[in-house]
Amino acid sequence: MDVPLHSAAPLGATEPPGATEPDLVTLGIDVGGSHIKAALVAPDGALLTNYERVVTPLGRKPDVVVDTISALVAPLGRFDRVSVGFPGATREGTVLTAPNLGNDLWHGFKLAERLAARLTRPVRLANDATVQGLGAIAGRGLECTITLGTGMGFALFTDGKPAPHLEMGQHNAHKRYSYDQYIGHAALIRDGVKKWNKHVLRTVDALRVLVNFDLLYIGGGNVTAINFALPADVHLVSNETGITGGVRLWDGVFRRRA
Repeated sequence: MDVPLHSAAPLGATEPPGATEPDLVTLGIDVGGSHIKAALVAPDGALLTNYERVVTPLGRKPDVVVDTISALVAPLGRFDRVSVGFPGATREGTVLTAPNLGNDLWHGFKLAERLAARLTRPVRLANDATVQGLGAIAGRGLECTITLGTGMGFALFTDGKPAPHLEMGQHNAHKRYSYDQYIGHAALIRDGVKKWNKHVLRTVDALRVLVNFDLLYIGGGNVTAINFALPADVHLVSNETGITGGVRLWDGVFRRRA
């Protein structure tokens, strides 16, 4: 798998001396609209530690988030490289949009570079739905991932390779609502579980027409609220994939699942 253009190590970052790829431990960080999670991941994608989790400091300057991440990962132990899933559009280690964190504060922020300097390890950055998808997909055909959390994340893959990022959560879903507003967390609270599930199912149907996916994976914190019968081409995935998928940002070759 080629690393997507929006997932890049900062200039000057190098692999730790003496480490080889089979031995490298990845620190996976999942930045969400409500919480930031982190854990250490083995080269095969297995979790080496339990999650550490902290409330996301919304509305604060990005450097406060960097400080928060640094404090969060301190107890986890040794790691060789870092992957970060971020809820917005990113390119070459830089944040372009952050709809649920405060766009104006984040636009142009070199998050990968700042974290690499703080954590003294190379960092790669991608959209959080892309990272979650990398932890879930089989690597065959056209696969799609959506995440149900504060908003709706979206990622698309062809034979394991991520497509250019689309901010589908900001696209119009129904009447005046974007998909973030239609099936995000505020919609679940506003509309209740029954109506929210209808909206999620309508979204699945709309995405099937739009992208003609072979398989769709649904993850995120609100996936536990889904109560409709899943079509054969739709699978629910664990929140762990938002962390474990970070290993594949560093893999030179996509390792297909059996």
